[in-house]
Amino acid sequence: MKNVKSGFQDRDIVSILRFFSQPRLLVYFLTAAVFSLSNQCSERIRWSETNSGDINLVINEDGQTLGYSPSSGIKLVTDGGYAFKDLNRNGQLDPYEDWRLDAGTRAADLASRMSVEQIAGLMLYSRHQSIPAGSRGFMGDTYGGKPFRESGARASDLADGQKKYLEEDNLRHVLITRVESPEVAARWNNHAQAFVEGLGFGIPVNSSSDPRHRTIADAEYNAGAGGDISMWPGSIGLAASFDPELVHQFGQIASREYRALGIATALSPQVDLATDPRWYRFSGTFGPDPRLTADLARAYVDGFQTSSSMEISEGWGFESVNAMAKHWPGGGTGEGGRDAHYGFGKYAVYPGNNLETHLIPFLEGAFDLAGGTGMASAVMPYYTISFNQDPTGANVGNAFSSYFIGEMLREEYGYDGVVCTDWGVTRDEGDMDSFGQTPWGVEHLTEAEKHYRILMAGVDQFGGNNAAGPVLEAYRLGVAEHGEEFMRSRFETSAIRLLKNIFRVGLFENPYLDIEKTRSLVGNPEFMKAGYEAQLKSIVMLKNQDHVLPVEKNSTVYIPKRYIPARRNFMGQEDPGRWEDPLNLEIVKKYYRVTKDPAQADFALVLITSPFAGRTAGYDPADAEKGGNGFMPISLQYGPYTATFARDPSLAGDPREKDVLNRTYRGKKVTAANQSDLEIVLETSNKMKDKPVIVSLELSNPTVLTEFEGQIEGLLVNFGIQDQALLDILSGDAEPSGLLPLQMPAHMTTVEEQFEDVPFDMQCHVDSEGNVYDFGFGLDWKGKISDERTARYVKNRQIVQNR
Repeated sequence: MKNVKSGFQDRDIVSILRFFSQPRLLVYFLTAAVFSLSNQCSERIRWSETNSGDINLVINEDGQTLGYSPSSGIKLVTDGGYAFKDLNRNGQLDPYEDWRLDAGTRAADLASRMSVEQIAGLMLYSRHQSIPAGSRGFMGDTYGGKPFRESGARASDLADGQKKYLEEDNLRHVLITRVESPEVAARWNNHAQAFVEGLGFGIPVNSSSDPRHRTIADAEYNAGAGGDISMWPGSIGLAASFDPELVHQFGQIASREYRALGIATALSPQVDLATDPRWYRFSGTFGPDPRLTADLARAYVDGFQTSSSMEISEGWGFESVNAMAKHWPGGGTGEGGRDAHYGFGKYAVYPGNNLETHLIPFLEGAFDLAGGTGMASAVMPYYTISFNQDPTGANVGNAFSSYFIGEMLREEYGYDGVVCTDWGVTRDEGDMDSFGQTPWGVEHLTEAEKHYRILMAGVDQFGGNNAAGPVLEAYRLGVAEHGEEFMRSRFETSAIRLLKNIFRVGLFENPYLDIEKTRSLVGNPEFMKAGYEAQLKSIVMLKNQDHVLPVEKNSTVYIPKRYIPARRNFMGQEDPGRWEDPLNLEIVKKYYRVTKDPAQADFALVLITSPFAGRTAGYDPADAEKGGNGFMPISLQYGPYTATFARDPSLAGDPREKDVLNRTYRGKKVTAANQSDLEIVLETSNKMKDKPVIVSLELSNPTVLTEFEGQIEGLLVNFGIQDQALLDILSGDAEPSGLLPLQMPAHMTTVEEQFEDVPFDMQCHVDSEGNVYDFGFGLDWKGKISDERTARYVKNRQIVQNR
């Protein structure tokens, strides 16, 4: 073992005293010392080292494989014939460096050694990062002071801002969004890990991602071809399968692809119960049913976290990805369906007194796993103020709530994993329709005071914060109120939780990627096939009048162009309007002849999406400028809608002068931004006369169908699929098997009268064939589906209504 000279500081004495105050570490130290003395003369070498490009690999016999970068300055130390990384470069094996110990012991040892500044950095979760960085705006950064395209940098190089927050702010949790390619993502990971390996205690980067397996509609599926990543239906599409095993398979495949990209934490699953059909984020959930959502949440987290091979301990391994279940205690009850990313949607309401139902997907799903990892390793609370649910009367955003985090989640339900805020909760309040400035209920506090309140509530980590300064200020506020010992202990508690999630997945041993393995694994044909088959299982056939489906191949089809209206997306970015072919016609021609003349067609295929509100998704600044309160209905129908039956007054509101107390929208009128979808269906029906019209509806929210359902013969619903999957169902190459994971409302009156927190309390649409479009309904070629899935989730469904 090589000795390295180092200065002896006061904090070293403190670390040693703290070390010996922990019994399990003292036992370890004494045992290791005796073992080392008895074997130092006859120690058999049990490891070998090879170089793989820029990375050295160390193979321990019957032990862990280590990876390190020679450029980081890291050396090896040995004990019992095994090799270990000397991450703090002190020439000796410390407990946190010993891969033979459990993650909890290692995390406690390292937390005790870290400075307050280093722990503060560990508590940060970066803003959204693009690889390479954009030249400006939301994900902009520079390389050597220049925009990427002018810098001469490689796409996999670290940007200036990334180097700063990794080194100066000690940040180690990075949220990755866009990547140029899997290879670039892998190389960036290796560069980032080599950079931080030589800093401080050598704590690796724990990168994360929001869901990234969405489909590219016009991409052709070929059984022998791969892609950038496997493509699956979104969460609500997976729910339409009613198949936890399918969701578990997705988790297993997605986790392997994530790890090959350098991603070790998934900011998912989103297990909110979507009990209000108007919510913007409905499609990211598993729907409104608590039992189905709990089963799918369990399967999802098990699939991501439990390593199917390369296990380290207790189910965790080198294929594991930490799952961050969200959003505690449920974000699907925004009043009027509005979303809490904006000031107009900050209140979650519970007119049915049904909060406990929204906890089921967590308590009986994400926190109750079948695999060895036990429970989701992280949780994210939502932005919302869960209005009048705190017995103390406090109405603050969930991340600031000592009741929802400290008392309920931590104490009552015993959750000891990481709790991370949603992104941007400590930013200052913006305008009513500003995106991502969400300090709801604590708008009066300073930035440091917001951080402090979050810490005292029991939260460990701050989403979307790259700077350690406010966290350190919060620490000083705590010292002033509780003393140094208390705050040091509070910081170490969070540090242990955060470090355990890094230790468990093997990042301290080998955070590096083999670029060739990344190329061959991500989006490989086997994974692409599994994703494509899942897409087929997610398609729901709602109407098949006179058995118009399937349509014989080589028939002639008329497919009208679709107008995509100008809109502002979820993050406020503008998307211009345009006309386009709704399908890849080259793929269509492999199934059918295509004509532009309805008179020449055997049938018509019309593709539309759910109604959406565009820029007035619950709020319109123009209304406020004219003297109104700004609040507007969110409509689930295409044509003009007047909110005659809306609630007045609202259940929740903000009495501050700059805000609005009564947020009613009764009597106001809106029209869906994509009303043109309805017009295209009706026009096509008129043009086709007595020939069949089939509609493919891409659903993001439950939709009122009365405006057109009686004018068509076939209706297929999907939740984001490749064009080819639709055509396989349409032509009969595959049979539909999906079930509605939601209710289709009969009209907007039932939408207004349902309770935001109660599932299954709407009147459902009844079609011209007499079928009720309720939860669990779907058709196959023989008729209405009735199988083990409907027996489990539909016949035994508990309807929770506390009116």
